[in-house]
Amino acid sequence: MARFASLFAALLLALLLSVASTQASDWARFRGPNGSGVSPDPAPPAEWSDEKNLAWRVELPGPGSSCPIVVGDKVLVTCWIGYGLDRDEPGDQANLKRELVCLSRATGDKLWSATEPAKLPEDEYSGMFTQHGYASHTPTSDGERVYVYYGKSGALAYDMDGKELWRRDCGDGSGRNDWGSAASPILYNNLLICSATAESNALIALDKTTGAVVWRYAEEGWDGVWSTPILVETHGRTELVLSVPGKVLALAPETGEVLWNCPAGEGDSVSSSAITADGVIYTITGRDGAMAVRAGGSGEVEESQVEWRENLRGGIGTALVHDGLIYWSSRGMMNCVDAATGEEVYQERLVVDEAPQADAPAEAAEGEAGESGDAPRRRGRRGGRGGSRGYASPVVAGDYLYNTGRDGTFHVVRLGREYDLAAVNKLADGGDFSATPALSDGMMLVRSSKYLYCIKAEGDAVAKNFPLNAVDGPTASQR
Repeated sequence: MARFASLFAALLLALLLSVASTQASDWARFRGPNGSGVSPDPAPPAEWSDEKNLAWRVELPGPGSSCPIVVGDKVLVTCWIGYGLDRDEPGDQANLKRELVCLSRATGDKLWSATEPAKLPEDEYSGMFTQHGYASHTPTSDGERVYVYYGKSGALAYDMDGKELWRRDCGDGSGRNDWGSAASPILYNNLLICSATAESNALIALDKTTGAVVWRYAEEGWDGVWSTPILVETHGRTELVLSVPGKVLALAPETGEVLWNCPAGEGDSVSSSAITADGVIYTITGRDGAMAVRAGGSGEVEESQVEWRENLRGGIGTALVHDGLIYWSSRGMMNCVDAATGEEVYQERLVVDEAPQADAPAEAAEGEAGESGDAPRRRGRRGGRGGSRGYASPVVAGDYLYNTGRDGTFHVVRLGREYDLAAVNKLADGGDFSATPALSDGMMLVRSSKYLYCIKAEGDAVAKNFPLNAVDGPTASQR
């Protein structure tokens, strides 16, 4: 009996370790675990190209700026098709559809797809809307279901085989200047929380099993919000925190009740999301500067709750905090400040010319830049030609930060208080790289408006390279 008990305990421990490992390797929402942008898994390689450290590449059925997610052995990503594929001749809106695509994480083979016709009328494909399009919200998953938010077409839930389970309308507004919406849904316990800011100036919490509305919180002026909420644990409670114009707002995620708010400037729009570490919330926006405020307040919090305020400028992408430092890219620069004080640690131009190899000794990577700034440098704001601008947010794994430029230029920076450029990589497929990469167990999943790439150490030179629509695999309508 004792022997059986010992064997059972050993098997149970192995199972728990296996489950923990699987969960650690998932990247199941926008910017991974709690939107942090930080992976606990081993780092992907620092160098890659079309011929190096590329496990597979597949051509997507349509464009999008939503991010891929990784759930177990599956990779999921959304696209749009049928309309808005050409800026000059967008076509007929009646043909607009979104497509959720599920691929094998190991091979890139298509497992299934689910196509959803758009609820009309949609925003016209013109002006600033063309900068992100109709598939900007990153899916999320609890391992049993995958949830998507399609703006005016609402929220939908599918099982992990692509069968639709429910759908819920969340409004039909167009947002500020008809720019559409882009914030991603998140999960909390039994709730799917959707940022329907453009569609109805609201956060809407749905029962993740049935799609029923559990609570709704709305404020005027939220049609200029493109930030995704985060969850913050503090003083024995969980807070749902959202960066909105003029303030940081915390709600009770179970009920939507307002817990506290903190004034944060006078801007009328917010693109980047809040981030958190050790019970402190940080925001770095484009117009309202930057601030750090402690969670756990009540009502309109006093200035004593604010750790610091600084005149720092963010961008479209969201910053990340790691080991006491905050990193973000904006206007072709990589920025780093001290999380405790907000003081600048460094600000460096993201060079687009020659770069040191990841395994090169430090002295070989040094270079003295002349007045033109043409020579590569590892330090100094004038090093390199130009800067790589982007909409994507940086991500971290191991000792590296990975930053994505819209033109397919990737900067890999070693973490720490000194700027240390490890490598500059390029994927030149002619598409737009506006999506934040997903990290999982030493892999990095990168999507452009044309392809989805799996970057992995010692990967073969494009083991897969095919149009996704040509791959054998069922669609939702075939089951």
